[in-house]
Amino acid sequence: MNAEPQHPHTREAFYRRDRRTVRLARKFAQEALTDWALAERSDDVLLCVSELATNALLHGVPVGRGFVLRLTLHTDGVLRAEVHDSGPGEVRAPDAAPDASPESEHGRGLLLVAALADKWGVGERNPGKIVWCECAVSGGCRSSPRDLRP
Repeated sequence: MNAEPQHPHTREAFYRRDRRTVRLARKFAQEALTDWALAERSDDVLLCVSELATNALLHGVPVGRGFVLRLTLHTDGVLRAEVHDSGPGEVRAPDAAPDASPESEHGRGLLLVAALADKWGVGERNPGKIVWCECAVSGGCRSSPRDLRP
């Protein structure tokens, strides 16, 4: 019989659709990282959280709703950040399109997540979706984590 892995450290917060929630989500993540004594790769994790929260607000949270940010520190030293939204739509894999304008303010979020996280992906949720990323934060952090993709 396979036992479900234990998640001794999980934190979750709900945020309404509001431009200030990205800052609040980042602060929430910073507090969790501090409480869990995780300085390693904290800048990467915080930027990924910011980008996932921003994408949820811009593309996944209908008016009058919000999103959930869940952080889980697994016993193997992997931190998983998940953003659960209730909106329709697909999350497209990042693509550095040759015709994209360098001045564009859109389309860079998931490129950053893909570059900084060890893994990232999208899961189903009804309604909506879960966009997640994982970073090794202790014991087994690769010297070049950016080479890994989902």
